[in-house]
Amino acid sequence: MRVVSLVPSLTEAVAVTAPGLLVGVTDWCTHPADLTAARIGGTKNPDLAAVTALAPDLVIANEEENRAPDLDALRAAGLDVLVTEVRTLDQAFTELHRVLVDGCGLARPAWLDTAEAAWAALPAPPENPRPAVVPIWRRPWMVLGHDTFAGDLLARLGIRNVYADHAERYPRIPIDELNASGAELVVLPDEPYRFTADDGPEAFPALPAALVDGRLLTWYGPSLTEAARALPSGLR
Repeated sequence: MRVVSLVPSLTEAVAVTAPGLLVGVTDWCTHPADLTAARIGGTKNPDLAAVTALAPDLVIANEEENRAPDLDALRAAGLDVLVTEVRTLDQAFTELHRVLVDGCGLARPAWLDTAEAAWAALPAPPENPRPAVVPIWRRPWMVLGHDTFAGDLLARLGIRNVYADHAERYPRIPIDELNASGAELVVLPDEPYRFTADDGPEAFPALPAALVDGRLLTWYGPSLTEAARALPSGLR
């Protein structure tokens, strides 16, 4: 089978399970480090002619990471496109099974069971979760809003996103409002914006900052097992 992945998380999931299936991946697909599949552009601007020329049996995509017109064009070219939706941890496990087992025809991988077990073993979140703001960009400042995968992970770990009820999924909020939001913590991942100890915490002088691995917070795939181990301590 020949598979093109337009989603870094799904690329890693397929590569770890059956690396020989991948014939095309995006420029943003960084894991595993030894990927040898052809690069076909970005998640938002894939080279559609290059994808078609690879003659894949399946293209795997995501409704948030990829643009509907691109996926429609691939379908119009006669390609089979499987589109995932991942906004919660439960959805991630369901969609990973659908991609790997139903879409790629593989046996359910052991790592997926291990990841599910790792999250199931975590203690229940406290009744009074810690309120936090979770920036994902600056210039302008953007934060997690409602209905996001990262927000669901944080909720399971006892962190309440203060913008979880915002009408937008990734609202732009002025820095003064973020600092006046009632948050007791700022969570700063290193992707999509690369927050570091020297770039981010200084904007929130009254808040403790948790610098976290963005892949562990936002990717769904083999990294979920490590995320269950590492994120709880990183958010203290």
